Formats: sequence, C-alpha cells, structure tokens
Amino acid sequence: MTQETVTEAPPIETLPSEAPVKGSITVADEVVEKVAALAALEVSGVADMGGDLVRAFESVRERIGIGQRRANQGVNATIVGQEVAIDLTIVVEYGHVVMEVATEVRANVARSVTRMLGMDVTEVNVTVDDVRLPGEPRPAVREEAE
Repeated sequence: MTQETVTEAPPIETLPSEAPVKGSITVADEVVEKVAALAALEVSGVADMGGDLVRAFESVRERIGIGQRRANQGVNATIVGQEVAIDLTIVVEYGHVVMEVATEVRANVARSVTRMLGMDVTEVNVTVDDVRLPGEPRPAVREEAE
C-alpha cells in the first residue's frame, strides 16, 4: 500500500510579508481622460468624441499637418484625491437610441476607470453633441504626438 503525504501551504497570515514601501502614486488627468475616451469608444453607437468646434479644430490641425487627433478628445476629468468626475461629449451613430448609448457610455466609462485606475468615479456626465449620418467616415484615434 502506498502512502501519500499531503502538506498544506501555511495560511496567508503566517507568510512573511514585505515591508510597505513609502511614496505616492499620482495619476494625471490626461490618463483618466484617455481611459475614459477609449471606454466610451468601445460602446456600440458611439461614432466620435468631442463637440463640433473641437472636432473641426482637430480636423484642420490634422489636414495641415500640425498635429494628430488627440486620444482624449471630448473628455474632461477632475481628480480630487482618489475620486474623479468625468465629463464626456460624444457623437452617436444614426439609428442608435441616443439615451441607451449615453447610458451605456456612462456605465462603461465608470467601470473602466474604476477597474484600470482604482479610482472612485463620483459622476460621469455625457453630452450628446451630434449624430453621425450613414456613410460619414469615423476618424481613427491616434496617440498624442509628444
């Protein structure tokens, strides 16, 4: 007869722990804005980010070659400690229910910012600025030029 020896790992409380490391972690507003913009663009029915004036300005800048489209266009984040309030301006694709798209954007942005950055999202305000008509191209989001 073969005997089997089973050893259990010690409980977590008894494992040696590392001393806490002192210091601070700061997340820039732009990081929150970029995460929020990308989360909003993941939602079906979101055609673009930003208001009319911002989109027009970015389009002109891109055409004349003095910059690229910003990944955080149409987003403003206000951080206080570990809490963040986010304002987004979106364009909805024609044929989608505007209120459903905006509600899903709010939920997805809050979920993504909380999960990725560990911050408490106190509010997400969504402004629907325009409707993208069928056949209009959706601009590609590119990283900011540094």
